[in-house]
Amino acid sequence: MKKIARSTFYLMNLALVCILPAQTFAAEVFPSKPIKIVVPFAPGGAADTTARMMSEPLSRQLGQTVIIENKPGGGATIGASYVVNAPADGYTILYTTPGPQITNPSLMAKLPYDPNKDLVPVSRVSWFPNVLLVTPSLPVNSVSELIAYAKKNPGKVNFGSAGIGASSHLAGELFKTMANIDITHVPYKGSGQVLQDLIGGNLQMSIDSLSVYLPSIKAGSVRALGIAMPQRSPILPEVPAINDELKGFDATAVNYLTVPAATPKAVIERLNKAVVNVLADPALQERMFAMGMVPKSSTPEEMAQEVRAEQVKWKKVIEESGAKPE
Repeated sequence: MKKIARSTFYLMNLALVCILPAQTFAAEVFPSKPIKIVVPFAPGGAADTTARMMSEPLSRQLGQTVIIENKPGGGATIGASYVVNAPADGYTILYTTPGPQITNPSLMAKLPYDPNKDLVPVSRVSWFPNVLLVTPSLPVNSVSELIAYAKKNPGKVNFGSAGIGASSHLAGELFKTMANIDITHVPYKGSGQVLQDLIGGNLQMSIDSLSVYLPSIKAGSVRALGIAMPQRSPILPEVPAINDELKGFDATAVNYLTVPAATPKAVIERLNKAVVNVLADPALQERMFAMGMVPKSSTPEEMAQEVRAEQVKWKKVIEESGAKPE
């Protein structure tokens, strides 16, 4: 009987060992090799620059090299698909902008992945504030004056964007709807062209990335009327929030990190801790502020909630505008 009892006890313990969560082991050994952050855009843009800015401090936090790999194309779907189809082990991370999970599901008829089931957040990286800009020759000096001018001149105010479906396009459509004004969208092939026409007076307004336009704002070649965040930005504190005059307006673009959905929770928590520590560094924060970004980490759960809220918000804007990708 004692032998049987010992055997039963041994088998029970063996069974417990065998069913220990795999993620416990994964957390103990992770990371044991280099980690790849996939940027779904060409080198040199804001997302690429930010990812590279974070790679070295993340390497120190994790004790492994963090490599940046660019996979541009398809409105960020090529890079997102690559990560979705990678092993769910934490070694392949997507530097995520609004496209892959928030706007593309409403803009594109079919995606090569399920945005809600195939990717899960690790942490927020930053908010990218947009700013409402006008050409200096336009006789307005505030958001309220711009709205009044547009109502007196229906169809005569053109707003430029970096392309159909871009955040600058959707921000303009949101402003148009909330202000109840008749303004015309003019799509360009990039923010640089928008800036040239704003400076030259061929375009009246745009709501685009503060990081892109900050030097021109400081030089006085374009006029900033409002920050597209719920409150003023510490990057440009003298400019009021659009929300101050058009209540509820918020067109902030969020950047965050995601991994394949089956990634062990303990691995996600390890990555999250590293990102939180990196973004808490004052020196890195200062560099990000200088680029027009607001660094802000989060828990995976907080970021998941933000993604769901942004999906609902921008789906409505996209449907009302009739926007379709170029």
